Amino acid sequence: MERITLTGAPETMLATLYGRALDSRRPNSVLNDVAAARAVARIDYDFRKTKMTGTSAVGVAIRAKALDDWTRSFLASHPTATVLHLACGLDTRVQRIAPADTVRWVDVDLPDVVELRTRLLEAPGGDYRLVGASVTSDSWLDEVPADRPTVAVFEGLSMYLRKEEGRRLIERITSRFPSGQLLFDCYGSWGIKLQKLVPAVRNAGATLHWGIDDPRELEAWHPGLKCVDALRSVDMPDLENLPLSGRIGLRVVARIPALRDIGRILRYRF
Repeated sequence: MERITLTGAPETMLATLYGRALDSRRPNSVLNDVAAARAVARIDYDFRKTKMTGTSAVGVAIRAKALDDWTRSFLASHPTATVLHLACGLDTRVQRIAPADTVRWVDVDLPDVVELRTRLLEAPGGDYRLVGASVTSDSWLDEVPADRPTVAVFEGLSMYLRKEEGRRLIERITSRFPSGQLLFDCYGSWGIKLQKLVPAVRNAGATLHWGIDDPRELEAWHPGLKCVDALRSVDMPDLENLPLSGRIGLRVVARIPALRDIGRILRYRF
């Protein structure tokens, strides 16, 4: 068993891992992330701290699947692309997508997270690299060849960055690679204000900083950067898989202007 000693933002990755594992046990699983279930079984951690419920677990799986599907769509059009999976944590995205050997895949997270990942998750084959570094540092990105269309996927990251850090990261990626996409989730400003209502954030002692209310604002950060999708959490695909209580809750949230923009997934091209 692997004993977990992470705190703060890195600890919150255990909540999403547990959510995907819970979803995998459902007869109508959204994501069928059996690798997440195997990892959870090997971790010595009180997952009750995450306060993950059946409804929130399906919500985690729905968000992950939407980002997976966008990544698959990009790779279908660019079969020799580079994938930057930022703040990868214990996410099994590369295992779920199983990219062709022609794809260059780079997983990036902090060194202690990478060390844990190597012990818990089986390394994929193909052109795969796991990098231990802060996503906001320059050194790791400078070592990624800038010779291919590139898709950067980052789930559960943007809200932990300060706005200037997020802008710098987006500027570095869009300036380095010839073309590509950015796929990520975000909170709106109300999501930041209400962060203490999110059990995984509160219990880990983490702090959220950056909220995005107007996705088009980011288009000014690089010539040719264009928002092509901005899906609210209340408008996501596969919501019919939520338990009835979750579907009712979303209908209520969708009618409250301040809350319906509380979370989105965004897709930009550059």
